[in-house]
Amino acid sequence: MKRRSFISLLGGAAAWPMLWPLAARSQQSAMPVIGFMHSQSSDAYGTVLTGFRQGLKDAGYVEGQNVAVEYRWANDQLDRLPALAADLVRRAAVIVAGGGAPSTLAARSATATVPIVLVTGSDPVALGLVASLNRPGGNITGVTFLTSKLASKRLDLMRDLVPGATSVGYLSDPRFQPAGIETNDVLTAAHALGLKVEVVDVLGVADFETAFATLVQREARAVLVGAFPLFTSNRQKLVALAARHRIAAMYQNRDYAVDGGLMSYGASQADAFRLGGIYVGRILKGAKPADLPVQQSTRFELVINMTTAKGLGIQVPDKLLALADEVIE
Repeated sequence: MKRRSFISLLGGAAAWPMLWPLAARSQQSAMPVIGFMHSQSSDAYGTVLTGFRQGLKDAGYVEGQNVAVEYRWANDQLDRLPALAADLVRRAAVIVAGGGAPSTLAARSATATVPIVLVTGSDPVALGLVASLNRPGGNITGVTFLTSKLASKRLDLMRDLVPGATSVGYLSDPRFQPAGIETNDVLTAAHALGLKVEVVDVLGVADFETAFATLVQREARAVLVGAFPLFTSNRQKLVALAARHRIAAMYQNRDYAVDGGLMSYGASQADAFRLGGIYVGRILKGAKPADLPVQQSTRFELVINMTTAKGLGIQVPDKLLALADEVIE
């Protein structure tokens, strides 16, 4: 072998360790990219990621193996959503928008071509995001789950748990676009049940203390916490305040009860995001959002924290225990 050829072979061999990372990056970049944006924080929504990844797996995709996911969390700073959406439009083959209407509205404003899969408790037809649930049209489809429309059920359950409560507080975040709709649903449901509702608006975490002090001043023995991202992201603070002021509180998803909240009733967001993951997989395989009807998650969960109930001196009726999907001791 000629000396020059021998040196060339050695040089090629030495270059292999450097080429491996480049090859790995090239393989990763060849994967389809999913953009996942949410108005809240990853700390508050770990369970929805589990559901989303399961949905992807059900559709034949595993993150890091044959699909890449880029996450963007607004951490309750809703003014950041337009920039996050614009960034994902440049990178992703499909965008998942979670955390309520603001995320989807920001994604829609950023693109009319990149497919968007919404996962929301808001009505996408009322918000003008889709033409209809059966025929969404355009580049948006996804999954909805009931939130505000369960107000009547939540108030009814709260009345069963605290039968002596004639005045019930309701915490709302008026910055959130569907807030007026949910507040009206709560007031209508309360009127039908013969309950007085004390509506307290909360604009940020700094208002939490004042909100509970107001409820105590107005002699509200129970409180219904609205289905808003601000509250979910800071649920541990709300749970602690309810315990300190000895107010029975009803929440909209099981994460509150797991963190020490008294009782929760609502749609399973983990299941909704699982369905969203399946839709993302179908779109990656060629389906068009316009041809995929908007689904509605039908899995609901009633969760009761017995430790918290005992701490408040509340005797949970057997009727509620029989209805509960989960009882935390």
